[in-house]
Amino acid sequence: MELAIVLLVPFLGTTLGSATVFFMKDKINNKIQKLLLGFAAGVMIAASIWSLIIPSINMTTEQGKIPWLPSAIGFLAGIVFLLILDSIIPHIHLETDKPEGIKAKLKKTTMIVFAVTLHNIPEGMAVGVVIAGALSQNTGITLAGAFALAIGIAIQNFPEGAIISMPLKSEGISKSKAFIYGTLSGIVEPIGAIITILLTNTVIPILPYILSFAAGAMIYVVVEELIPESQTGEHTNIGTIGVAIGFVIMMILDIALG
Repeated sequence: MELAIVLLVPFLGTTLGSATVFFMKDKINNKIQKLLLGFAAGVMIAASIWSLIIPSINMTTEQGKIPWLPSAIGFLAGIVFLLILDSIIPHIHLETDKPEGIKAKLKKTTMIVFAVTLHNIPEGMAVGVVIAGALSQNTGITLAGAFALAIGIAIQNFPEGAIISMPLKSEGISKSKAFIYGTLSGIVEPIGAIITILLTNTVIPILPYILSFAAGAMIYVVVEELIPESQTGEHTNIGTIGVAIGFVIMMILDIALG
């Protein structure tokens, strides 16, 4: 039961965020959008450090190996993995009309959903690998720590759900379809987590690498998309404040619950 809750909490965050399309008019206020983008970036940075990289280093140290090596290799591999996906998957970001990835004759709304889904892949991996570590009971990772990560990701998924469903509505599709698309963008998270958990026996021996791999993938999303989008145009200082708030909240969650 606890495992199911941890798996579904991030997806619930996306669903609730997407549901704001039923209560808000027109587009999200630009200042609020900057704040939410920055907040999501702050959460992901803190989660990458406290929930993924530090456990990776600690685990490697306990194994008597070079502490920084798996973290460095895994982190860079995660960056490269997302870079490849970013280059292949056809998608479009909210602040531009220029598609990225392989050329495909897809609707703009579909490519917006793909862009957010791309964000959620590393988050699902992160939750899954932390749960896998907690289930093994000899990695120093606890289920409470996995729950802290799930809550943190759910908190940042809430604004992500709103950020995708509201623009979709402004593109002319119905509120119900905008909600469904926003919700579906987050389904990759529990799916990715479940796949990782099913591979637990394979993952555990290389867990330090996989933890830092997920961290690298998350940082790629932050640097490539979230922070640039929060720092374009006016009110960039609000995006910076959002980063600080998100970082601190995720740090507190991880230390207090982990």
